[in-house]
Amino acid sequence: MTTQLRGTDVVIVGMGAAGGVAALPLAEAGLSVVGLEAGTWLDQRDFAPDEIRNNYRDWPMLVKKAEQERPTSRATSATRANQIGGHPMMNAVGGTTLHYWAQSWRLNPWDFQVVTETTARYGASRIPYGSTVEDWPFGYDELEPYYDRVEREVGISGQAGNVRGRINSRGNRFEGPRERDFPMPPLRWTAFHDRMAEAARSLGWSPFPGPAAINSEAYQNRPGCGYHGFCNKGGCPINAKNATHITTIPRAVDTGNLTVITRAHVTTLEVGSDGRVTGVNYVVGSNEYFQPAQVVLVASYTYENVRMLLLSKSRAYPDGLSNNHGQVGRHYFSHHQGAGVGAFFPYDLNSWYGLPAQGVAVDDWADDNFDHADLGFIGGGNLWIMSDRRPISAANMGTYGQSRNWGSAWKRFIHENSDRTHGSYIQKTTLPYEDNYLDLDPTVTDPLGLPVIRITGQFKDNERAIAGFMQDKMEDWYREAGAIEINRGGLGNTMGASTHAYGGTRMGDDPETNVVDRWGFSHEAPNLGVLGASVMGTSGARNPTLTSQALAWRTAAHLVESWRDIAE
Repeated sequence: MTTQLRGTDVVIVGMGAAGGVAALPLAEAGLSVVGLEAGTWLDQRDFAPDEIRNNYRDWPMLVKKAEQERPTSRATSATRANQIGGHPMMNAVGGTTLHYWAQSWRLNPWDFQVVTETTARYGASRIPYGSTVEDWPFGYDELEPYYDRVEREVGISGQAGNVRGRINSRGNRFEGPRERDFPMPPLRWTAFHDRMAEAARSLGWSPFPGPAAINSEAYQNRPGCGYHGFCNKGGCPINAKNATHITTIPRAVDTGNLTVITRAHVTTLEVGSDGRVTGVNYVVGSNEYFQPAQVVLVASYTYENVRMLLLSKSRAYPDGLSNNHGQVGRHYFSHHQGAGVGAFFPYDLNSWYGLPAQGVAVDDWADDNFDHADLGFIGGGNLWIMSDRRPISAANMGTYGQSRNWGSAWKRFIHENSDRTHGSYIQKTTLPYEDNYLDLDPTVTDPLGLPVIRITGQFKDNERAIAGFMQDKMEDWYREAGAIEINRGGLGNTMGASTHAYGGTRMGDDPETNVVDRWGFSHEAPNLGVLGASVMGTSGARNPTLTSQALAWRTAAHLVESWRDIAE
């Protein structure tokens, strides 16, 4: 029997990166907010710097909702979908901000106007065949104040390169203008970072320290980073990583207007005869609940946002909530995080421990920062050199043809060279295409018997050309720094599941091609909002976290300002 709870103003489904940010402006405005989270509260005691526990056993004490509803994946509709080996996301208050790398990038202005800018510079024919990419319904300038607000509320360290049009060569000269500098200076560099930065400058490039949701100094009564080396897939034992469970969510709770319900497994959203959302169904253990609300904000990550809407069928929405135009699940894409490059050096790098967000970036080949006239693609990538090495990962290093990979010779090679290899991280533009999409798997279900999401997608010629081009640039950079051997990964094909998944509930002014409007609210169910990267129409050469958080704050602020129009 379902227990109907007392109604509230707003329900947020998912208290992670986006939902955890949106809760603060709503609670501060005096709205009553209920946050439903499938995981639990975690704290410093749960974040031991243990490589086996964090990187290889995936925090076994966590609620495994995400693991139990792993998506299936296939390259095309003509191939069979197989369930992925492990879900890239996690459940906890704070979500994946607990264990992500904490790189906190803004998109560049070009990313908001890909169609217009590409057409103006190269002609309309340069938009790849089959791509459904659209310009965003607004530009960078409109999101900038929300980027700025989140950078301060969460706490971002970095070096600005463009403050009100004034270029600073120590930062990213390609970035869009910002109103002010970061609230904290960048994370420190090591000698290896300095060497790589100098190599980039000798190539005529413009290296700079990247932005991070990690304290480089004391901030908000929490200490600066200790550089202990377990941010790759672990929480911070000293609370220097600025996840929402220690930043925006506690401040929202302190207003007295936010209640967080943990271990809440949301199943469907309910709608009335008028097509408006009336609340959320969820289970805790074997108990079923219905939480009525005037407004529902879905913030449960791209795959679950789409899945939840498709599962929520009704007379008003027979094909899924807000899907009468058939756009839920469309325009899906994920970052091409394969096509890596590794290097072997003839000297020790002194690159032990540290963290993935501590590093050197090069944006000369990102977005449209360079001339594509004679190239077979649009977009580009961000080159990233980081400091992140632990004992087990070092023992798994490649031998670069210098030794066999077993026996005493291999052991001796590892002992002598464990600090002489490095693997780069390259984030690359990916565009949406008509035949890349999300839907419900017809045969695979979760423990509740509900279909899991099915990913259909593969990288196209444009993305594969970017990957090869960026590998060339990364090899040039490594060689300039003294690398003697290079390993290049394959260009990749099937998208699969990703921590950088976009689209499926895209934002835009046209309801024929988008699920939500420019404010993040459904074109069809006006009191339903969607938060997260599922509303984004382009990726840029960036991870989505900071942009999804800025969008979440913007959606929440709009809800406060337009409460009567949306909720009543």
